[in-house]
Amino acid sequence: MYRSLFPRDMYAELEQLQRDMQQALELSPAIRGFGRGGFPALNVGSTGDAIHVHGFAPGLDPATLDISLDRGILTVSGERPASVQRDAQAAVHINERFAGRFQRVLSLPEDADPEAVNARYENGILRITVPRRASAQPRRIPVQ
Repeated sequence: MYRSLFPRDMYAELEQLQRDMQQALELSPAIRGFGRGGFPALNVGSTGDAIHVHGFAPGLDPATLDISLDRGILTVSGERPASVQRDAQAAVHINERFAGRFQRVLSLPEDADPEAVNARYENGILRITVPRRASAQPRRIPVQ
């Protein structure tokens, strides 16, 4: 069986590229992720008082995760072991589960507070909360 160098549905590939470009342009200019499409999949959002990062990583041991924040760069790295031991006699036809070392990097806004980061891993979801510095939060000034 021969393999084509081109996707079967060129229009679907172009539509996916357009969606990816649109989504990249819609992100806040202060929160940027590098390595889109990697593991773990990330959702990043913000409120007035914090930046919230949710990583979807079922089957990980929290002790294998390394999370750091240095000069506004949040790094999540670790290793996910293979779930199935390979048998020399068996052929694997489809293997979609990621296994191996991974790293995701996010650039956070300047008002992110590196001293108050909180990370929790529960039910396969890694939740990282990065509070904003109090001085950077908007405040209401009464008029006298």
